[in-house]
Amino acid sequence: MSQDKPLEDAQRRESEDPEEAVRPMPVVVLLIAVVMALWGVVYILYSEPLDNSRFGDQRTLAELSGPAPGAAGGKVDGAAIFAAQCVACHQATGKGLPGVFPPLDGSEWVHGEPRIVANILLHGITGEIEVEGQKFNGQMPAFQQLSDAELAAVASHIRSSWSNKSEPIEASVFEAERKAGASRTTPFEGGAALKALMK
Repeated sequence: MSQDKPLEDAQRRESEDPEEAVRPMPVVVLLIAVVMALWGVVYILYSEPLDNSRFGDQRTLAELSGPAPGAAGGKVDGAAIFAAQCVACHQATGKGLPGVFPPLDGSEWVHGEPRIVANILLHGITGEIEVEGQKFNGQMPAFQQLSDAELAAVASHIRSSWSNKSEPIEASVFEAERKAGASRTTPFEGGAALKALMK
């Protein structure tokens, strides 16, 4: 009997073995979840449509869309077009990449005849061109997909940025050059072809 007592004391000191039991969600939490779900459904059914202008910053879809670029009253941001279309090659500084992409800052082509700038943007250029005494041999794509107003805005931005102080170019110049060069399907072949344009 005395030998069994230490064994019984040791068994009493042991923790109970863990057991798996199903513990359902408390009723209070379940009721709160159901009430919130019902409130959400009722709110959606009885609220006004989400396109109402009183939501958000109170602008309508028409105000957010705004006028089309180049349309009456629509202002085209030349700097934004430059950032989207040109900055990868000509850089934000307008200095280009030496030996690869010509600079726009101080370029005689940028300051030159507006018709040449218009044709470069409309038709692109491939081959050798000299800019500020340096020769470049590459390819610039055409941007005919842009509207006349967008082309005029980016050209005007380039002609008035950095150290450039030339006058803006009107969209009518691009409109006229687009019509005049409608039959052209290839880019201009270097600076010589651009100069020949002015003869």
